[in-house]
Amino acid sequence: MDGVVGPKTKRKLWEASKDWTPGADNRIYRVGDRGGYVWELQRRLRFLGFYTGKVDGVFLWRTYRAVRLFQYEFGMKVDGVVGPKTKRMLWKATRNWRPGKEATPQARKAPAAKPVRSAPGVSKQDFDLLARAIYSEARGEPYVGQVAVGAVILNRIDSEKFPDTLSGVIFQPQAFEAVADGQIWLEPDETAKKAAMDALNGWDPSGGALYYFNPDRAISKWIWSRPQIKRIGKHIFCK
Repeated sequence: MDGVVGPKTKRKLWEASKDWTPGADNRIYRVGDRGGYVWELQRRLRFLGFYTGKVDGVFLWRTYRAVRLFQYEFGMKVDGVVGPKTKRMLWKATRNWRPGKEATPQARKAPAAKPVRSAPGVSKQDFDLLARAIYSEARGEPYVGQVAVGAVILNRIDSEKFPDTLSGVIFQPQAFEAVADGQIWLEPDETAKKAAMDALNGWDPSGGALYYFNPDRAISKWIWSRPQIKRIGKHIFCK
């Protein structure tokens, strides 16, 4: 007995409270909250593959977007707020999760493309612009790569290095080749719209990247110097 909650204590507590259901206290968690439940929330979302950020017990925008994506995929009200219903659904979806060890995020397959008109909490104009950017920059790429391109654009909005609006990021001078050559105005297909929806709802296959490039075409020494995260299709995503 040392009063310290380490991996063994976590596992024992989890095994002893299998019948406990979260949400009974009706506490609602949202952006700005922090603490033990947020830590568990991030771990459970990470287990399902929705959350790719640092598990730090702080409810910030990456956690918010992961919650929105979870709610969207499970047919719930998409608001990014973790109330009793979201807690219970997440608990049921992660019964196989075990505390005390880092879980490898489960691979998620792209759902079949279907018509999408708008995204929750986002203007139709911004949604259409993001879909256009994804289509013009990444059409022909694997679906996960298209979502990743959308995620990079959204990651830039959260970064102090870039403008804080979608249009500001996309139309930033020399930021995207598709804007420079006019392809941004091509009509996006339904797959690009679905990728935009998934990116807006928090799926970030890029791993938090702020940049991407095609190694077969990139001649900039600067972009090659960026720390690389992963390659998806023809694009390398980096910090």
